Amino acid sequence: MKKNDLKFPISKSSVSKNESDLYKRVVSYLINARHNVVRSVHTEMLTAYWNIGREIVEEEQKGAMRAEYGKGIIERLSEQLIAEFGSGYGISTLKDIRKFYLTYSTLTAHSTISHTLCGQLETFFNPSLSWSHYRILMRIQSPESRSFYEIEAIDNCWSVRELERQITSLLFERLSKSKDKEGLLALAHKGQEIVRPTDAVKDPMVLEFLGFPETHHLVESDFEQVLINNLQHFLLELGKGFAFVARQKRLTLNGDHFYADLVFYHAILKCYFICDVKTSKLTHGDLGQMQLYVNYFDKEIATEGDNPTIGLILCAEKNDAVVQYTLGEKNQTIFASKYQFHLPTVEQLENELRREIRFIKDHKNKDKQ
Repeated sequence: MKKNDLKFPISKSSVSKNESDLYKRVVSYLINARHNVVRSVHTEMLTAYWNIGREIVEEEQKGAMRAEYGKGIIERLSEQLIAEFGSGYGISTLKDIRKFYLTYSTLTAHSTISHTLCGQLETFFNPSLSWSHYRILMRIQSPESRSFYEIEAIDNCWSVRELERQITSLLFERLSKSKDKEGLLALAHKGQEIVRPTDAVKDPMVLEFLGFPETHHLVESDFEQVLINNLQHFLLELGKGFAFVARQKRLTLNGDHFYADLVFYHAILKCYFICDVKTSKLTHGDLGQMQLYVNYFDKEIATEGDNPTIGLILCAEKNDAVVQYTLGEKNQTIFASKYQFHLPTVEQLENELRREIRFIKDHKNKDKQ
């Protein structure tokens, strides 16, 4: 074997800083190129599917004289496409493509895709969303709800699985259940906007990803540990803007120690966000303890530029009257949310909304007396 035939691995020490920087720049070009290719493929495929759906619909709607012929268009087209392109164009796929066109055929107040010239269609498809995203979005009947999830999926870079989970957990309904008509339209047009502390709090909190039956009971330390073990899912449920800071944060007051279960920082609201977990019914003592935590953070931990600390108590059950009379009507920083281990139904959310409306009306009537 000749000496020149020997191959030795290149050690990191033998690579100069200039070469290392060159390598990083080259890698960044390749990664960006791959990313752009994927985005371009999504846009091109969505444009093609929209046009295919349009062709199918227009062929089916050529008049009553061709009604019988129109019934078999998708079946016959599927056979031809499978013969040419393979099994990816079955009848169910073509029906989805047809539905895709019908769903996004006109530009309305609640849709982000317009019926326009074919060459301009790509401007209405967001390259962050794939065909799989749109297949899920098409299941949503309400234009307002569909528009909301579309915006949120783009803004938060939701995967297909994350999008499906948020729809199944009725995120739109949970956020909109206490909003007026104007607030509902804002959700549909802009997605979730977090301006006030109330915008960052969901009630109920859905923790189905923990895999517990609804009747399952945990001691608080175990419950907290399970949330930490599923932190990525928990952050997704909390929503946009949350960054994990600490667990069991110790607060010391003249030698007495207190421990805040979970501490986050909210990047949008610019404040600390303390989360306490209670596996039983909420009490006024729990609210008083959270008030202590919030006051301590505001005085000892928050720095210049931070807004007032927010406290959230996750509890198995709560009494709105206890919350109202313990914290007062002007409270804007401490909240209580029920948690549940199963996905909610629309009926459950409607019942919850009616209960809240009843409480507010009763409270106002008592004030008038």
